[in-house]
Amino acid sequence: MFVGRDNELASLNKLYASDKFEFAVIYGRRRVGKTALISQFIRDKQAIYFMGVESNDRQNLENFSKSILEFGAGIQMGTMFLSFQNALEYVFSLAQKERLILVIDEYPYVARSSGSFASTLQLLIDRYKDSSRLMLILCGSSMSYMEDHVLAYKSPLYGRRTAQMKVLPFDFMDACRYFQNFTDTDKALAYGIVGGTPQYLLQMDDECSVEDNIKNTFLNPTSFLFEEPENLLKQEVREPALYNAIVTAIAAGASRMAEISAKVGEDTSVCAAYLKNLAALGLVRKEMPYGEKNARKSIYVINDNMFRFWYRFVPENSSAIARGAADLVYRRIAPHLSDYMGKVFEEICMQYLWKLLLDGESFVEFHSLGRWWGTDPSTRSQAEIDIMGEQDKDTALFGECKWTNEKVDTGVLEKLVSLSRIFRYSKVYFYLFSKSGFTRGCRDRADALGNVALVAYSDILKRFVKQR
Repeated sequence: MFVGRDNELASLNKLYASDKFEFAVIYGRRRVGKTALISQFIRDKQAIYFMGVESNDRQNLENFSKSILEFGAGIQMGTMFLSFQNALEYVFSLAQKERLILVIDEYPYVARSSGSFASTLQLLIDRYKDSSRLMLILCGSSMSYMEDHVLAYKSPLYGRRTAQMKVLPFDFMDACRYFQNFTDTDKALAYGIVGGTPQYLLQMDDECSVEDNIKNTFLNPTSFLFEEPENLLKQEVREPALYNAIVTAIAAGASRMAEISAKVGEDTSVCAAYLKNLAALGLVRKEMPYGEKNARKSIYVINDNMFRFWYRFVPENSSAIARGAADLVYRRIAPHLSDYMGKVFEEICMQYLWKLLLDGESFVEFHSLGRWWGTDPSTRSQAEIDIMGEQDKDTALFGECKWTNEKVDTGVLEKLVSLSRIFRYSKVYFYLFSKSGFTRGCRDRADALGNVALVAYSDILKRFVKQR
């Protein structure tokens, strides 16, 4: 099933329509749907598709030759090109006569097996780019390799690309396309559990309850998702054990560098390097209080919902899961789901605010959104604001998100108004988000203030359905 990626497909089709040489670099973490995107793009076009393998130079050259042969390019059965340069020159020559797409998927495997591949490609691009109608696509899952050896200044291919595309996980709106039969609440729960990575979304069965989905995936030792976080780390990094320890520490509540370092028993300098790599993979995110520039206040959070759910609930219950006690483990998890969904709901609410901004319907034309935490000088206690966004030095928005079964009352609004006074904005707007709606008193107070938007979860879903 292929859903979403409308903007990415539109960009690729625009490049294709130019009918001149184009060179697009597509990259993103594993399971995010890069190959599915490319397959959808080329399905009705003249294309040679070649996927590199983690093998030697000869094996990849043989596979590339077969891909050209399967295209039906008029070469004899069993033919193998003598070198990648011969094969690439042949493809460039075909593209002199007609529009042709060449896809080299898992490019890092090919480039690593053939040390001269990138330089050869550079040579041929420079030779043929003015006369060729080839659309070249290089795709890779190794984020660091694609950024350092394809996109970076020191790369032989630097300056040759005409487009680059980092494929990211789906947002909540697109993830909902996988969940046609879930209830509205279960759509949010499913997104909170597996996030927006297509391969993980496909593991969810919207004909079953969320409870059964959790049991069938995370609590089932034979399922794809049960060992996925550890397997992915093994594919992406050289020392998966330490990376695993760091993510486990964050999931257990260690958010500051010193806490993480103490938890895993490594120096902060070592942890910093590992955290940087985890951030590059999109698995961990470094946060600072909104508007702050003091690195000492930064914390680390797990950025991917599937990883966050897995590390929060699976490792501590692994022994029971291995013994087939899925029902028992789910009873342990269930009381914590509402609290777990708090951060997920904040993320969904931020996505909603971005939709409003792009539709020209936001009270505040903010430049970014984030969370703020620090000391409330009026009470001398720690305080937190779920969402904050600044338009300029005079104007900002503040948001509070509540994923509970109770309606949000006036006290929540009054507290948000009070916290906004920590800052010195002359124009402020408030957004209250609620899973279950608002009390009459809260609605009346919002009307009296005149600068408050009350947004129920059902309103968010309506906005996202409208966007689709």
